[in-house]
Amino acid sequence: MKLRWFLLVFLLPFAVQAQQDITLENIWKDYMFMPNYVPGFNFLNDGKHYSKFDGNNIVKYDITTGKQVATIMNGNEVDEEKLGRIDDYTFSGDESKIILKTKTEKIYRRSSKAVFYIYDTKDKSLSTVSDLGKVMYATFSPDASKVAYVFENNLYYKDLSTGKENQLTIDGSFNNLIFGAADWVYEEEFSFAKAFWWSPDSKKIAYLSFDESDVKEFTMQMYKDGGYPEYVTFKYPKVGEDNSEVMAFIYNLDSEETLPVDVGSDYEYIPRLKWTQNPDQLCVFTMNRWQNDLKLHLADAKTGNAKLLLQEKNEYYIDIHDNLTFLEDGKHFVWTSEKSGYNHIYLHDMNGKEVKQITKGDWEVTNFYGVDEDDNRVFFQSAEESPMERYVYCTSVKGGKKKKLTKTKGWNDVQFSDTYDYFVNTHSSANAPMTYSVLNEKGDEVRVIEDNKYLRGVMETYGANPVEFFDFKTSEGVSLNGWMIKPDNFDPNKKYPVFMTEYGGPGSQEVVDKWDAFNYWWYQMLAQEGYIIACVDNRGTGGRGEEFKKMTYLQLGKYETIDQIEAAKWLGKQGYVDADRIGIFGWSYGGYLSTSCILKGNDVFKAAIAVAPVTSWKWYDTIYTERYMRTVEENPDGYKDNSPVYFADKLKGNYLLIHGVADDNVHFQHAAEMANALIKYNKQFDTYFYPNKNHGIYGGLTRLHLYTKMTNFLKEKL
Repeated sequence: MKLRWFLLVFLLPFAVQAQQDITLENIWKDYMFMPNYVPGFNFLNDGKHYSKFDGNNIVKYDITTGKQVATIMNGNEVDEEKLGRIDDYTFSGDESKIILKTKTEKIYRRSSKAVFYIYDTKDKSLSTVSDLGKVMYATFSPDASKVAYVFENNLYYKDLSTGKENQLTIDGSFNNLIFGAADWVYEEEFSFAKAFWWSPDSKKIAYLSFDESDVKEFTMQMYKDGGYPEYVTFKYPKVGEDNSEVMAFIYNLDSEETLPVDVGSDYEYIPRLKWTQNPDQLCVFTMNRWQNDLKLHLADAKTGNAKLLLQEKNEYYIDIHDNLTFLEDGKHFVWTSEKSGYNHIYLHDMNGKEVKQITKGDWEVTNFYGVDEDDNRVFFQSAEESPMERYVYCTSVKGGKKKKLTKTKGWNDVQFSDTYDYFVNTHSSANAPMTYSVLNEKGDEVRVIEDNKYLRGVMETYGANPVEFFDFKTSEGVSLNGWMIKPDNFDPNKKYPVFMTEYGGPGSQEVVDKWDAFNYWWYQMLAQEGYIIACVDNRGTGGRGEEFKKMTYLQLGKYETIDQIEAAKWLGKQGYVDADRIGIFGWSYGGYLSTSCILKGNDVFKAAIAVAPVTSWKWYDTIYTERYMRTVEENPDGYKDNSPVYFADKLKGNYLLIHGVADDNVHFQHAAEMANALIKYNKQFDTYFYPNKNHGIYGGLTRLHLYTKMTNFLKEKL
């Protein structure tokens, strides 16, 4: 459950006027304070050039100078009326062809369907991928001779030399059987929507099937101009209910035969498939329902038989990731694991035996970028220097001394070229927006692409107050990290109200030295109006090792709530804080936590805002909830003791409950049942609901409306 919100990016220039107050219209109507972004670089194969959009043109640039060197696709040379606006594009492996994505129709968080075209860079021709209409996930084969895609829950591929469309599955049907695409809960919790993969030799397609027939349905209402609402019904497995039955298959294009992959029957989930360097060898991940027993199987693509490659067990749970690289020598693979208590990189042979622990120490590898096999180097990001900072390193596959590639204090995240000769570093800090720079393999800066100098000037003009970091120990002796924004003209002899913000979910972090592009300016506006803004990362959050992160197992919300209450009490003891005026805000998991805090900390918090909160874990999905809580039958006390709906009678302060009626993720049911519980005990509260809006609650002036309500609530109630 990566319960997050969408960030809408509008890059609109405006005339800065000194000494103006920050307003909600500035933030959510005119989008005055949005930073400039540099979309993901499409590095080309030579490692020295990249491509990006220029209108409907695709242009080639020199990575070292930023100068345009060629136009790869000229929009004037294609049928623009037919093509329309291009939403995205993907090169074939040899860069001879491009898939163009147009007329995209979003479905859920990661899924969409669209009209896809193929552009040939040599003869400048344009053709549709499919005559069926909008399809999903059009993907080139490695040799660029074919394109695979999903249409109406069935898997297809098109032979580009003949133009023939081939249907590989025939039984796919809505809310019943899916081939080659993930169901809702896999898409949300295992973070992928496309569920097919070409073999390295382009002769086979591995794919997953999802039998949803026994999964219960959930229905949302969409309110349109007609007399009756539109009902949107989809499969959503709640805690303890049936999941889809998932199987892995391999389709052989030459023989036109489909083989089921035999990984046994003692699994609940298949969260990943990945081809090895051998086109006849597929790696299949399986997990048990509680997600604490992970197996990697090697399947023979000729027979479908599989053998165990690697097994990991954990007393808590195992986070699924994509940090698996099969090396070109065909004898080894690189893998990350928390088995030491911290996430680190390991080298294994193809029998699964550990050959080398490449990184080690009481710190976390937080991102794995890949392996440069020409020089036997591994590239990664870590929290070695501080849980609140990130730096990028490389080291030998054989282990040994690390080399630090990014040196600027704060948060560094990079994208490498395929040759690892150059990379683009995105750097920011809590007090400085993103700078995008090109660095070479030694970590030396080649050029700055975007430094957001304009926004830095705006910060000075509008008097942005600095984010200050702090730490403290709770009454239990737990050290927690936090940040604070103090009001304009701060006077330590005065008493200020405190508005706490948090997220707090498993493995997340909010207290980081990184630019907050979402709520930074709202917090600055509130600071201008006399509020202290504070944030504390509770137990269960990331960057500090497995013990700190996983201690909330089976008691999700318990220690998080305790720590937020402790943070409020600590803040209340500071001489400049009005302890009778402390409020708390959160969205999604953060809304769950803010709700728990005002109920269980009713003598500490005067007000709380909860946007799209979980209010009982039994109403959330299987994969996320059972990973941390198991089922209600196995863990009744964990559910009852840590679900806010059971503590409505404790409400004393001011509570604002907000939810989107069309939230496919955390259903409006959570807000409705929380309201019922509060009404049962005659507890007065404020509520706002947003018809036709999903978990992100956005579109048009929706965000302005939402933040106006939240701001007014704070002014009136805190």
